[in-house]
Parts: sequence; C-alpha cells; structure tokens
Amino acid sequence: MQMTPQMGYDRAITVFSPDGRLFQVEYAREAVKRGTTAIGIRAVDGVALLVDKRITSKLLVTQSIEKIFQIDDHMGAATSGLVADARALIDRARVESQINKVSYDEPIGVEVLAKKICDFKQTYTQYGGVRPFGTALLIAGVEDNEARLFETDPSGALLEYKATGIGAGRAEVMEVFENKYTDDITLDEAINLGLEALYNTTESKLDASTIEVGLIQLEHKQFKKLSDEVVAEHVKKVLDAHSEDEKPKDDEDTEDTENSQTSE
Repeated sequence: MQMTPQMGYDRAITVFSPDGRLFQVEYAREAVKRGTTAIGIRAVDGVALLVDKRITSKLLVTQSIEKIFQIDDHMGAATSGLVADARALIDRARVESQINKVSYDEPIGVEVLAKKICDFKQTYTQYGGVRPFGTALLIAGVEDNEARLFETDPSGALLEYKATGIGAGRAEVMEVFENKYTDDITLDEAINLGLEALYNTTESKLDASTIEVGLIQLEHKQFKKLSDEVVAEHVKKVLDAHSEDEKPKDDEDTEDTENSQTSE
C-alpha cells in the first residue's frame, strides 16, 4: 500500500513535512474556512465589521451568538472559526489592552495589539503538546486619527487590509470588494457594501436577524454595535436594490413568452 505524502507529518505540530509544511496549521486554516463569514471594511470616516451568524435552528436564541466583540473603547474584533478559541483570544486581547493602559496611560495601538495576538498565536505552532488556534480575527480600530484593519491567521501571520473577509464566503466577498470598493467610501456605504457581499455568500437569503454589525467612527473613536432596527434598515436597502435589478429581467422574460405565444 502506498503511503500518502502527509502520513506521519500531521501527528504533531512540531514536525515539518519534507516540503516544509506544518499540516496542523493548515488544518486550523480549514477550521476557519468552515466558519461563518466575517467582513471588515475601512472607510474615510471609520471602520466597519459585519458578520453573518448563520443560525441553524429556529429554537436558537439569536442574541446568544456573539461574533463581534469590543476589545477597548476604540477597538473591536470579528471572528470566524472555533468560537471557544475566539473567546480565549478576545480575552487575551482585552488583557493586553488594559496592561498597556495601566503601564503607559494611553490606549494601545491597533497594530501593536494585532501583533501581540499574532505572537501569542504563533507560540501555539511551535511547541509540542498544544494545537494552533482554529480561529481568525479581524481586528479593527482607530489609531492617530486613522482607521486600521488587520487580519490575523492561525499561523500567527498578520496582514493589513482596506477591506477583507474571512470564513466560508471569503472568495465571494473578496470578488465583490475587488470590483466595488473605493478609497473614498463612507461608513454607511461600507455597511451597504458589506451587506451586498454577504448577500452574495448567503445565496440571496439575507436575514437582518442574523446579521451583526459593529463600527468605530473616526470622530468619536468609540466602538459600538448597531441596533437590530438600524441593521434591518440597511438590509432592506440592499434587498430592495436587488429586487429592482431583477424586475426588468422578469419583464423581459414575460414579453418574450408573450411574443412566442403570439407567433405560434
């Protein structure tokens, strides 16, 4: 029987495969890809985070599922992947933020915190007896009158984005952003763009009750979550826009059918 290339090399996190891969880290990335879709968009007046919570049962209390967290007054994070791992990292981020405030009497920088979390995640790819965190974070905040958005990977890699997505619908989200994102986008426009991206990933089944939105405005530098009513208004705009786009196609199909019947 022929042995598969990865056999034996995925048994421990400290073992490299002959082609230089750490399979346990790649498996952790797969856990993120199976998670709910989370989106971050940087705007001229702040930064927005959006998550589709993917409710699987009508018996589930929607408010009990939390995918967007406040880290500090000026910073928040969206998660995708293993929820328990995400909570542990959020708690770590909150502690690091408070340590910085007590030590230096100033809010921690968004990039500084993102690097600290990535350093912590990286240690779990280097020692035996542990496993990588099966979650990715989008860390968003305001620093020196500038909106910042970072994506952290289970490997501990760190990247800054203008707009990005993580989770199951990342490919569809990035396609929308590549085509429609502009540098002069406002927060309201960013929320609508994010909802449009989620509309594409959910196969047109966008439900306001499962959408969570958090944002930080440059003016106030205060993280907040939008109320259900405000989220519902934004969702309605996106759904109405798509329904209007689909109407002409339906009319054309009706006319074609009538013409074909007439010719017969």
